[in-house]
Amino acid sequence: MGAPQEAHLSVQSDLSVLNRVQDWFRQFCLRNEDQLSWVMGQLYPLNLALAEGFTNAVRHAHRDLPSETTIELDIRLWDDRIEIRIWDQGDPFDPNHLEEPVPGTLRLGGYGWFLLRRLSDRVDYLRSPDGRNCLLIVKYRQTGARLPNRDEPIPQNRMHNSKLS
Repeated sequence: MGAPQEAHLSVQSDLSVLNRVQDWFRQFCLRNEDQLSWVMGQLYPLNLALAEGFTNAVRHAHRDLPSETTIELDIRLWDDRIEIRIWDQGDPFDPNHLEEPVPGTLRLGGYGWFLLRRLSDRVDYLRSPDGRNCLLIVKYRQTGARLPNRDEPIPQNRMHNSKLS
């Protein structure tokens, strides 16, 4: 497997830049459409997952932080998967303690984590040694190979280092 195609974006913690974030993702997909032919039908759900993850970082992780606080975004396109990483500087949280919303109830909010899990093949929330949080969203190429369990840890050598380029 060759080196992945990569892109990085750093933005302020402000919902007004959501269109910029989504355009960045679309531009990456257009630049790499030959390598993305296997996932073309899944780009809308992935862009929606990116929007949900970014929105959660702004609204929840950075709720009490200045809007100048940055959110870092990375995309990596491998032969067998596409990975989106959203790095925030908020306090850690444990998504395992979230209760799944009851369908049909009129609850405002609380669906984001569960929506993310349905829009992608794998979602992980990790705390990095430098104190940042990383939301990892993965879509695998469907080749008949076993997809990793959502609860399997990601090997440390696949974690993005603390110096983002």
